[in-house]
Amino acid sequence: MQSYDNMKTAVDKVRRGKRRDVNKRFKAMVSHFLFEAEFCNPAAGWEKGQVEKNVRDSRYRIWHKAPSFKTLADLNTWLEQRCKELWKEIPHPEEPSRMVADVWEDERKQLMAVPAPFDGYVEHTKRVSSTCLILCDRNRYSVPAAFANKPVSVRAYARRIVVVAEAQIVAEHTRVFSRHHKNAGKTVYDWRHYLAVIQRKPGALRNGAPFTELPTAFKRLQRILLKRLGGDREMANILALVLHHDEHLVMQAVEVALESGRPSQQHVTNVLGRLLEGPLPEPLKPPPALALVHEPIANTQRYDNLRENIHVR
Repeated sequence: MQSYDNMKTAVDKVRRGKRRDVNKRFKAMVSHFLFEAEFCNPAAGWEKGQVEKNVRDSRYRIWHKAPSFKTLADLNTWLEQRCKELWKEIPHPEEPSRMVADVWEDERKQLMAVPAPFDGYVEHTKRVSSTCLILCDRNRYSVPAAFANKPVSVRAYARRIVVVAEAQIVAEHTRVFSRHHKNAGKTVYDWRHYLAVIQRKPGALRNGAPFTELPTAFKRLQRILLKRLGGDREMANILALVLHHDEHLVMQAVEVALESGRPSQQHVTNVLGRLLEGPLPEPLKPPPALALVHEPIANTQRYDNLRENIHVR
């Protein structure tokens, strides 16, 4: 039995008594780890007073002299190590003669093996806007243009946002957290999601917000091509190669074309074709029995003889 507060990620609606409309994803987690969840009564602080007291004490022990961190991953690594150190210093509440770490070592031997990791996320159904964006926690994330104005499933993980449509993942972004509720949020683009759009409207490459994050090689090529007549169409066609070929190979082809000093769509396509062919095979080594005794002589004069009138019918 495990007690929980009536948090929104677990309870959709609090009903009379102990009845709850439990979130589907929370039910899936309970079934995955094989335990029974029980929820506290609303506004009944005495039911979890001991827990909140322990949280307050732990907060002081852990964070009182905590250093600063550059990333969330660094913070979590430090926090794990700090908690393990405190377990060796804090007496167990039911066995004061032993530390928490000692009791934990005895208890872990009796625990079940950890099952496969649970795919934990909060799921929402969203409709993609006409500008190929979905809204999640006041922030906007791009989705492939093929799903504009269509419903999709948005899975919010702790660190990423995953968009699912037609039973497959169609987009994935690093999750953005806004510090203030008053701001309008951020927009996270993936330029690959708009490649179908620039095929119809290549002029969008000039001022389109999604294309400000192009890789460096593509940006260099864009600056050169957009100075030419029809350069926006050439650039759109080059970017569209990413839809059919490995992006790293396309990037390599662009870099080779840039080194020539006169890059073009045809040049990039030709270089990409050579890269896709792969290296030439090694020459064959025939057995000695098949070795030529008399090497053939390259005699081009015999072709001139065919041009004489006696050979023409």
